[in-house]
Amino acid sequence: MFSKEASRELKQLFWTSFGKSFPRKWILYNTKIKGVSFKFYFDTKKALVTLDLEDDLENRITYWERLESLKSLLLNDFLPNAIFEDTYFLDNGKEISRIYVPYNHKVSIHNKDTWQEVMVFFNETMSAFEDFYMTYEDVIKP
Repeated sequence: MFSKEASRELKQLFWTSFGKSFPRKWILYNTKIKGVSFKFYFDTKKALVTLDLEDDLENRITYWERLESLKSLLLNDFLPNAIFEDTYFLDNGKEISRIYVPYNHKVSIHNKDTWQEVMVFFNETMSAFEDFYMTYEDVIKP
């Protein structure tokens, strides 16, 4: 069991190490589309790379329909393990739409022995997500 402070320090060390191991400027929140962002997620139980739609329902539906029209291309050419959920609830109860790729191995941000494999997963998966986005940006954006 880790104290809140020890947990916070480990999380900070992971993200700093990831940035140093894979120094790159990611798109993340800079999609230039309100409410559309890429995210890394890593906690004590799982690791994910996500494309989140968090705007109002009308905009979420608009972008979700555009992304769904590209679903077979994403799955066939970029990320065969991507999961599409038009209704996804965050831990805080907020409803969003999400496309995500889970890392299907037991990992924990508190276990440094799993960090390298998660960093490689993050780098490869986010690179593929960004390649998809850049390839089909004209379809996704208004």
